[in-house]
Amino acid sequence: MLNTFVSRGLVKLEIIRALRNRKFLFFSVIYPSALFLLIAGSADSTTQVGDTGLTLPTFYMVSMASFGALTAVLLGNSERIAKERESGWVRQLRLTTLPGHGYVLAKTASAAVISLPSIVIVFVVAATVKNVRLDAWQWVVLTLAIWVGSLVFAALGVAIGYLATGDAVRPITMIVYFGLSMLGGLWLPSTTFPDWLQSIANWLPTHAYAALGQSIELGNAPHAKDLAILAVSFVLFAGGAAWLYRKDTLKA
Repeated sequence: MLNTFVSRGLVKLEIIRALRNRKFLFFSVIYPSALFLLIAGSADSTTQVGDTGLTLPTFYMVSMASFGALTAVLLGNSERIAKERESGWVRQLRLTTLPGHGYVLAKTASAAVISLPSIVIVFVVAATVKNVRLDAWQWVVLTLAIWVGSLVFAALGVAIGYLATGDAVRPITMIVYFGLSMLGGLWLPSTTFPDWLQSIANWLPTHAYAALGQSIELGNAPHAKDLAILAVSFVLFAGGAAWLYRKDTLKA
């Protein structure tokens, strides 16, 4: 009972800290919507993107919502955790009743809460500016799918935060962040890549993440392969984060 109370308190604290960070809010909430308008602002509502069956506005609505959630959970978690380790904050938390898995779950959950506004704002902009229209159930399921899917990358952010030092965490995070975004097809359709690069992109969690939303837009059930990639990725990232946390604890 006490552990649950401490975990909830940590989640609340993390959310408040993130909302006070104006730079973080800009890049995670406003930036994806601005990119959507930049890419899809002059596009018509009939031309489809490759063989996806989606128009450019609908395709990039999911891509930029996914990109915004990725920004919120990956960048926010990794740098903040690395700095907390150096400042001694994590060491202080170990003196409380909060277990190791509770810390990892609190970080993952708080990051996912912060990602929700970035998803919703992209959807609102797409619906009002580009007249994107979906059924009511699609809006709801699409929001939930992208939101829940962001947990995969929240766990990755925690793992990177424990893997890298305060000085190295930013370049490592940015390489992973841009690599997953570009190769996963969030900025450009992966169908425009060379065949050898497509074969790599098709197995990345960001590609499966965007494909999840695109399937919902088309009114189809998500592909089992995409769900499996996301599930396996979450297990690997969360397991790696927990292992790195325990390893860091032994060093303390």
